[in-house]
Amino acid sequence: MERYNQIMLYFWLLVGTFALISVTYFGIQEGFDKWAYYYIFAGLAFLMFFMRRYMMRRMKRHMEFLKEKEGTAEANND
Repeated sequence: MERYNQIMLYFWLLVGTFALISVTYFGIQEGFDKWAYYYIFAGLAFLMFFMRRYMMRRMKRHMEFLKEKEGTAEANND
């Protein structure tokens, strides 16, 4: 599952970068009045990247906390 999460993390980074570059290119070619709204998709993809990264780090710290708590609980029972 961790491998899948890493792949999806970088997938959103790639999608955001591609969308940002594409919208900028088409905005230059055809005018930003037509393409400016598509920056929302790039923003959402970057938001997904940062939220996934935040949640992955948070879950990792939580799992370490649970292991530590479990270890101290076993030491107290002995």
